[in-house]
Amino acid sequence: MDPVAVALDQLEIKLVREGARAPERSRPGDAGYDLRCLAAVALAPGGRVKVDTGVAIALPAGFCGLVVPRSGLAARHGVVPALGLIDPNFRGELAVTLLNTGAEPFRAEAGDRIAQLLLLPFWAPALAVVDELPPSPDDRGVDGWGSSGR
Repeated sequence: MDPVAVALDQLEIKLVREGARAPERSRPGDAGYDLRCLAAVALAPGGRVKVDTGVAIALPAGFCGLVVPRSGLAARHGVVPALGLIDPNFRGELAVTLLNTGAEPFRAEAGDRIAQLLLLPFWAPALAVVDELPPSPDDRGVDGWGSSGR
């Protein structure tokens, strides 16, 4: 069997602490894998806390992981993770920095779903400093934020 095909067909994970649970998708076809907190967490409004998951992963070359919000947790409580990037050469425990943007204290119990892991391919080319960039295909040029109107 082709080792590259195997690497892209499964993700090796390790539960590195007692009580850790493997990331899982809530429904078939979901893009993100739910990450769970290892221990109970209390978070005051405006606060932030590093939350351990007890999980380590082995991403293949050319892939990264993004720690992204669970939409229901964000909508109901204002609790979101700080965006986290997991490089393919990192083999340590995944942790999530949770932020409480809501007006009420938030509490999660051990095993609660707190964020999602999204796996993505990435491109890492050599960079070349140039004097001029080529024109954009649609003549947008340097027009930025709000340049296309409402």
